[in-house]
Amino acid sequence: MTSGFQQVGTDRKGRRSGSGFIVRSAFFLSILAAVLIFLVILTISSSNHLMSIDKTSVSNVPSNILPSYSTCSFESFDGQTNLSGWFFKCDNPITTVIVVHSAGSNRLPFGVNMVDLVESFLDNNYNVFLFDQRNSGESEGDVCNYGYLEWQDVIGAIAQVRAISVTTNVVLFGIGTGCTSTMIAYDKLPDSGLSEAELNDYPDDIIKLGFDKSYVIGMIFDSPAKNSDDYIISLVEQTEFMGGITKRFVPYAIRISAGEGSSVNLVAEISRLQMPVCIIYGGHDTFIGADKITQIVEERNRLNSSLTVSRMIPGAGYLESFRLGKDEYIETVMRFMQSYFI
Repeated sequence: MTSGFQQVGTDRKGRRSGSGFIVRSAFFLSILAAVLIFLVILTISSSNHLMSIDKTSVSNVPSNILPSYSTCSFESFDGQTNLSGWFFKCDNPITTVIVVHSAGSNRLPFGVNMVDLVESFLDNNYNVFLFDQRNSGESEGDVCNYGYLEWQDVIGAIAQVRAISVTTNVVLFGIGTGCTSTMIAYDKLPDSGLSEAELNDYPDDIIKLGFDKSYVIGMIFDSPAKNSDDYIISLVEQTEFMGGITKRFVPYAIRISAGEGSSVNLVAEISRLQMPVCIIYGGHDTFIGADKITQIVEERNRLNSSLTVSRMIPGAGYLESFRLGKDEYIETVMRFMQSYFI
């Protein structure tokens, strides 16, 4: 009899212990679910905030200092976004430089002083095309995707230049997140010399453009990041609530909203480009990290030193190189252009 009562007591203890484990597990899982929901809400909120930045108006440049230009209105590659730009042409141009500004900027990324750079290009026989990407300046669009949608604007700009310029190629000039726009646009184009069967791997609207990667003969990068997400990560860290936690999630949300599943390894892409490349950056860049950009330069020189020009502007922060070292900046760009495109 005694042994029977002992068995019943053991069963009751086991049931109490099991129910306690279930309660604790349910509590833990509910806390975990609440944290995950909070992170999702915070990520979506930060993503929407970063994508909804206000347009920056194009600076009023006195007509007496602005070189002669043609106003252009053209469509982005998506066929839904109308873009605006200026085309500056010279006599007997060698090529056309397309400037791709950073997020939060516009066709005059260096303000009124952009005139000095444009005149230097024109004086050395290079056409210049300045344009506003979506949600910038006078172009349409109400979201900023830090290059993940704007690559379509770059392709639209290339197509526009091809239609209005007598030059047979272009040099792309990416600034800040414009480096991302530029590289994605270039990657979307087919390689030159592909067979008809190989071209079938590309979307019809890309094939109908009528040009391929060979139409781009050089690139200039101002403040390129190691990875395209780095621009967003740094911005989240510095401006968003609990950005230190959400900085890895927000870039993914912005990419997904643009239909781009993966980020771009810019250091690998830039280093391997089989064309002349110029890299300019600030020696005191704490946003992207001057040391990280130096690594891009070193890798580029390791793989393609004969096709590389670089310049670090001492004391300049992120996107400050032109403002703090205008003469050195313009000299570097012109030396690059005259070394490879004459």
